[in-house]
Amino acid sequence: MEFNPLSNSILFAILLTLVSMTNANQDHYHEFNVFSKSFFGLTCRLDRTKVVQEKTVTRLCKSHTIITVNGQFPGPILEVHNGDAVTVKVTNKARYNVTIHWHGLRQMQNPWVDGPEYVTQCPIMPGSSYTYRFIIQDQEGTLWWHAHSRWLRATVYGALIIHPKLGFSYPFPKPKLELPIILGEWWNRDIISVLQQTLFSGAAPNISDAITINGQPGDLYKCSQQGTVRYSVNSGDYVLLRVINAALNQQLFFTVANHKLTVVATDAVYTKPFATNVIMVGPGQTTDVLLTANQKPGRYYMAARAYATAQNAPFDNTTTTAILEYKSSTSRPILPPLPAYNDTNTITSFSNQIKSPEKVDVPTKIDENLFFIIGFGFFNCSPGPRCQGPNNTRFGASMNNVSFVLPNRASLLQAYTNKIPNIYTTDFPATPLVKFDYTGNVPRGLWQPIRGTKLYKLKFGSNVQIVLQDTSIFSTEDHPVHLHGYHFYVVGQGFGNFNPSQDTARFNLIDPPQRNTIDVPVGGLPFASSRIILVSLAVDQSHAYQS
Repeated sequence: MEFNPLSNSILFAILLTLVSMTNANQDHYHEFNVFSKSFFGLTCRLDRTKVVQEKTVTRLCKSHTIITVNGQFPGPILEVHNGDAVTVKVTNKARYNVTIHWHGLRQMQNPWVDGPEYVTQCPIMPGSSYTYRFIIQDQEGTLWWHAHSRWLRATVYGALIIHPKLGFSYPFPKPKLELPIILGEWWNRDIISVLQQTLFSGAAPNISDAITINGQPGDLYKCSQQGTVRYSVNSGDYVLLRVINAALNQQLFFTVANHKLTVVATDAVYTKPFATNVIMVGPGQTTDVLLTANQKPGRYYMAARAYATAQNAPFDNTTTTAILEYKSSTSRPILPPLPAYNDTNTITSFSNQIKSPEKVDVPTKIDENLFFIIGFGFFNCSPGPRCQGPNNTRFGASMNNVSFVLPNRASLLQAYTNKIPNIYTTDFPATPLVKFDYTGNVPRGLWQPIRGTKLYKLKFGSNVQIVLQDTSIFSTEDHPVHLHGYHFYVVGQGFGNFNPSQDTARFNLIDPPQRNTIDVPVGGLPFASSRIILVSLAVDQSHAYQS
């Protein structure tokens, strides 16, 4: 599971195990070849593409070099059909190591190609190539791909769109237009410099200089009007917006002026449709919404801004825009209202409406009960320069008071498969070693986590229940958490400390949504009172890891 990169992200991995780990995606360039090929008796339906290394781009009146795929920012859209076999060759032409992660793809028999650096694979070194091969298995909808080595994914990302099998259709009328809306963050500085400064100082990273839609800040920012993304529609058009949050660290509200949005899918899983004025998309999440161009012909802003919950923490309080324009309209665009940056009530109302379209078979016989507390911690600064975290400390993220140390001489999956010793241990705690008031006043003695490469071992075929509990060390905060290679049912959400005797009775075991990425709510439990059931996490020597 990926975690907020305020002090390095945390991955939550399953190898033969579950892992809590820090991750900071490393900058890099690579060649990204997508080409048609058959394997496993299936045919891939992709276009051949090429990749360039670095590219100088201009945003907010300034030019600097970023890492791109195929010279594009965002990178090329990967469009496939359910059931396709996919071959992607990545050639690294940059100065740094790189990997690519296929965010949200179920990798039940393809653990080696999931992509996180030093977890399922060693990085692709400069001048080297690596070929990813996987099959799209029973998935439809919107996912995305991104770099998974340090913070390179600030600019190395793109949409992964899975269409129904040929001859099959959506469970809703076919839209006239399908538009990818990739939300991101932009820094005027080189992103690796931002990361290096953060690691050196121990403080929170510098906030982004802009939020972006498809790589463009929009015309509310200086020097950005010409590049503002524009989509042209006819009156009556039925439009599918595939909204992706590719931001490193920021939950985002998204809306379209004067237009209702009907949510039909999240994380490439269809949902029970519901109408809303605004959606919230956490880092790594995707949300498909339908829109009907039924308003007075004119020009309407699509807009996104931050949802930020950490107390007294700076955040990018700007608004990015794109324009939905009815053909032949020249009027000034209408700006929609957006919730306040800390409007948790709107988030809770929105997330409570996301449900599976029909009754699902949620397992009630649980083999493993896990309780993970997540949040901030602090490390002592010495030896070393004066740190800029609170009271001369260094920020550190943790799960169950363990701050993950990424291996650097072999990947976790390689170490597991080849029985390489001294890479990891299997003593990650199933519950916090010390119980306390997680969302209250936490004793100072619990503020410093331990460092370690610790995994939790699961038996193949287990039904696993996980409670994710936010903590108030330094501040409660909304935490994005991603499980690689699997989806899970979100059976409950809420605030405060988890109470098994009360919260269990409120679980939704009828039509809970499936997700691959959630937001543990500020001061709360899994994706706003209770637990998450991860359904049938099958982990063995042949299908090992998902991070």
